[in-house]
Amino acid sequence: MIKYDNLSETIPLISSELQLNKYLQSIQNDFLLAIDTEFRRIDSYFPELCLIQIAAGNYLECIDVLAIKNLEPLFEKLYDSKTIWVIHSARQDIEALYYLSQRIPHTIFDTQIAASLLNYPLQVSYQALTETLQNVYLEKKHTRFDWKTRPLPEDVLQYALDDVKYLLPHYEMLKTELIESKKLQWLSEEVGFLLEQSLYEPNFKQIIKKTSGISKIDSKSQKQAINLVIWREDTARKENKPRKWIMSDERLLDYATGKNKLTSSSQELFEEFLNANQTEKKLQAPLLSQKPLSADEKLKKNHAQEYIKKISIEYDIAPELICSSKNLVKFIRGDKEAPINRGWRSKIFKLKSYLET
Repeated sequence: MIKYDNLSETIPLISSELQLNKYLQSIQNDFLLAIDTEFRRIDSYFPELCLIQIAAGNYLECIDVLAIKNLEPLFEKLYDSKTIWVIHSARQDIEALYYLSQRIPHTIFDTQIAASLLNYPLQVSYQALTETLQNVYLEKKHTRFDWKTRPLPEDVLQYALDDVKYLLPHYEMLKTELIESKKLQWLSEEVGFLLEQSLYEPNFKQIIKKTSGISKIDSKSQKQAINLVIWREDTARKENKPRKWIMSDERLLDYATGKNKLTSSSQELFEEFLNANQTEKKLQAPLLSQKPLSADEKLKKNHAQEYIKKISIEYDIAPELICSSKNLVKFIRGDKEAPINRGWRSKIFKLKSYLET
């Protein structure tokens, strides 16, 4: 276990630019940073970053983002090309920081993904992993805490610090296991999508697909619903409010199908938006519910599942991580973009061997 030199007297909290610059000076030669964040996203579209916790070298610190106006020196450190982030379940933390910094880290080691490649439970929690690897039980009593609260109580700060305190030891243990099992490159492939900036920008195709009930209405109504979805998203971003606060899925479909009508002022705003923003044709394609598997496809799927189960035992990895049920359907229907057709998955899947079984 790492012993952090600055924990002997008081729980650290950096809340001024002077303190921040002094801290950054003390870790200027450390480029392996354990990182966690606390943010609020109850009444806003964008996550509101409140706290950043960092473990580096002999220091364990909380940085009060709400109290410091100039965070650029911190961003220069975090997004330095030499800096490696050690982080557990990184996506939301990267996103919360992205909206402030407009930057993506260069290299990350996601301990949740690393653990999944070593046959720990899929999506294992930080608390469960800490208990397994280090026999340390962490309380979860502040999971719903309002991180905008100031001053932050001492027990809450301790809770926040615990979320990074054990990450560097996790990193050392998991990295050793990955190297021994020849899966370190697998991790690099798995975290690659987290380093794509587009992941943190609105994905209209996904937003549209996730709109409850949209695939069940007729194609003409779908086109109107898609326009409404995009308008709602634009409004939610501009007003920084949850999209459901702007318009619920149920109301949106009622407007799209003509069961209800927008107010005259809303209709005017909607038309102005459509005139200024031509919806891309590729988003206007009808959304169809997935076609049920045929008898032949079911046989192929069962055959593939048996083969995947066999190689999952060989490589000591969960079958679902090799290929999910959804992606398996894509594969048997000839989708060349299915994940099992590329990277480490394609190497262990060995298509030729599969076809011969």
